[in-house]
Amino acid sequence: MEKLFKLKEHGTNVRTEIIAGLTTFFTMAYIIFLNPVILGSNSPTGMADTAVVTATCIAAAIGTWLIGWLSNYPMAQAPGLGLNAVFSYTLCGAFGLSAGAALAAVFIAGIIFILLTVTGARTAIVKAIPLDLKKAISAGIGLFIAIIGFVNAGIVVGEKSAATTVGLGNFASPTVLLALAGLVITIILVVTKVPAGLFIGMIATAAIGCVCQFCFGIKMGITAPTNWAPQLDFSMFGACFSGFGDLFSAPIASLIATMITLVLVDMFDTIGTLIGAAGKAGYLDENGNLPKIERAMLADAIATSTGAIVGTSTVTTYVESTSGIAAGGRTGLTSTVTGICFALALFLSPVVGLVPSAATAPILIIVGVMMCSSLKDIDWADIDVAIPCFLTVAGMPFFYSITDGLAFGFIAYVIVKLARGKVKEIHPLMYVIVLLFVIKYVISALTTMGVI
Repeated sequence: MEKLFKLKEHGTNVRTEIIAGLTTFFTMAYIIFLNPVILGSNSPTGMADTAVVTATCIAAAIGTWLIGWLSNYPMAQAPGLGLNAVFSYTLCGAFGLSAGAALAAVFIAGIIFILLTVTGARTAIVKAIPLDLKKAISAGIGLFIAIIGFVNAGIVVGEKSAATTVGLGNFASPTVLLALAGLVITIILVVTKVPAGLFIGMIATAAIGCVCQFCFGIKMGITAPTNWAPQLDFSMFGACFSGFGDLFSAPIASLIATMITLVLVDMFDTIGTLIGAAGKAGYLDENGNLPKIERAMLADAIATSTGAIVGTSTVTTYVESTSGIAAGGRTGLTSTVTGICFALALFLSPVVGLVPSAATAPILIIVGVMMCSSLKDIDWADIDVAIPCFLTVAGMPFFYSITDGLAFGFIAYVIVKLARGKVKEIHPLMYVIVLLFVIKYVISALTTMGVI
C-alpha cells in the first residue's frame, strides 16, 4: 500500500484511508437509488430500473478506481446528477433520441473528452468561459435538479389552473406528504451535519413509506420485490454501439445540440468539482491550480465512455468526495475502497423498488440548494454580469433544459460585451461556442419549417 499510494508522504495510513473510503461511499450511495428514478422505466429513456442499477454500480466502481489510480487523489466518480437529467430529459425527452442513441452520444463525448484532455484543449476551453458564467451554470443546474425533485415529489404540478403555469400539488396525497416528511428529515440531517445525511434521509423516508404501505395499506408508490435474489441486468451493455445508427439518423439540429450539451455541461461540472474537492484536501498550489489535473480529467473522460458502454449517463467526479477527505482520506486508496463498495452494491438491486420517488426527491431538492451556493459570488450589481448570469440561471429550470439555459446566457454575454465595446474581454473561443449555439437554433428552426 505504501509503494502504491505513498501513504506516509501524504500523512495518512491504511486504517484512515479505509474509513475515508467507506465515508465517501455512504455519502454518495444515494445515486444507486436515485439514478433509476431519472434514467429508469418511468423516465423518457424507458430503460429498465435493474439495468440502470447494474450500470450505475459498475460505472461508479470503474470511474472511482480510475481517478484514484491515475491521479492518486481521494476522489470518487459516478453518473452525475444534472448530467443524468440532461441524458433523460434533454437527449431522450426534448431531442427524442432513443436510449441507445443517447448512450452512443455519451460514448462519443467521452472520446472527445479524452482528445481534448490529452491535447490540453479541455483546460483552455474552460478557461475561456468567464468565472461569473461558470458560477451561474452550477446554480442553474442546481435549480434544474431541484425542480425535477419538486415535480417527482408531487409538490409542484404543471398547469394547475388557467391563470398559472405551475402550482402546488395536492397536500392530501399520501406520496406528497411522504415527500414533505422526507424533506424535513433530510433538512434536519444536513443542517446538523450528520455524516451521510442525504443517504440516511432517503433510507428513513423509504422506511416510513414501507411501514405506511405494508402495515397500514396506504399507497406510497412502493414496489415490493417478487424475487429477493440479486438481479444483475446487463441488457443495456453495448447498447451504445447499436445506437450509433439511430444517433446519426437523427435531425442534424438534434445531433449538434446533443454534442454541445454533453461536452459543455460535463466540462464545467468536472472542473468545478475537482477544484472544490482538491481545495478541501489542500492540493491546490499557490495560484489555485491543481497539480495532475490532466490525469484526473483523463480518468473522468475514460469513465464517461466506459459508463456509456455499460449503459449509463455521463460519469463525473462527485463533490461528496469531500466527505471522505474530511474523514482523513488523502490518496487513491480511499478511492479504491469506495470503488469496492460500489462493486458490492451490485447486489442491492432487489431493494430498489422499496425506495419510492418521494424518498429520492428530497435529495434532488437539497442538492439543488447546495449547487446554488455559487450565486453569492456573482456580482449582481454589475448589469454586464447580471444579464447573462440571470438568463443562464433562470433559463435552465424555466426552459426545462440545461442546454437552452447555457445558450441564452452565453449569447447574452457576447451581445452585452459587444454593445459595451468591450471586445477585448471576449475570449475567441467564446465566439466559437456561441456560433455553435446559434447554428443549433437556426437548424432547428429550418427543420421545423420543413426547409431541411
